[in-house]
Amino acid sequence: MPLPTAEQETAANPTHSVIWLHGLGADGHDFAPIVPQLVAPGWPALRFVFPHAPVRPVTINNGMSMRAWYDIAAFDLNAKQDEAGMRASVAAVETLIAREHSRGVPSERILLAGFSQGGAIALSAGLRHAQKLAGIVALSTYLPLHTTLATERHASNAATPIFWGHGLADPVVVVQRGLDSRDRLQALGYHVDWHTYPMLHAVNPQEIADLRDWLGQRLT
Repeated sequence: MPLPTAEQETAANPTHSVIWLHGLGADGHDFAPIVPQLVAPGWPALRFVFPHAPVRPVTINNGMSMRAWYDIAAFDLNAKQDEAGMRASVAAVETLIAREHSRGVPSERILLAGFSQGGAIALSAGLRHAQKLAGIVALSTYLPLHTTLATERHASNAATPIFWGHGLADPVVVVQRGLDSRDRLQALGYHVDWHTYPMLHAVNPQEIADLRDWLGQRLT
């Protein structure tokens, strides 16, 4: 059963899809308002799919239940990752991709995008996906499950372009963690289009403009 989603279509009969994963504690409506700023005239008809993550207790937030793609034990980089939660969310993304296939959109016309936790899952799912994707968008995030990526990644997405945007003053996912993730990906041969911005753990207008330019190259 696919996760519940909010959806927007830029025109009838979409030929391309963007599956966009929100950050910790938000929901699928969080990024829907940027669609008008992001979409340029002349692009093919797009379906934006904004799934709602499951509600679960989050350790770092005193065990409070909220929408989350996986649990976070601590911001310490050496803290044990919630591998089971991450892999369950990757599987949920695969189900969403399969639903787009059933609606007539092949993998090569699907982009995965995400912010923070959502970006981590977009990277994990996209690089392991067995069919080529149009691109991966990683905003204010990091690469999880990196120790198994070299053996689990799929050759179909070895050349898939990655847009990465990060705030220089991000207090949640510090920029060095993003840089380390970028370097790991580049060491494996991935092309990462890296951008930094004078912002916190957020999205700003310049980032949206840069992403619009990047998406335009993938969609035309």
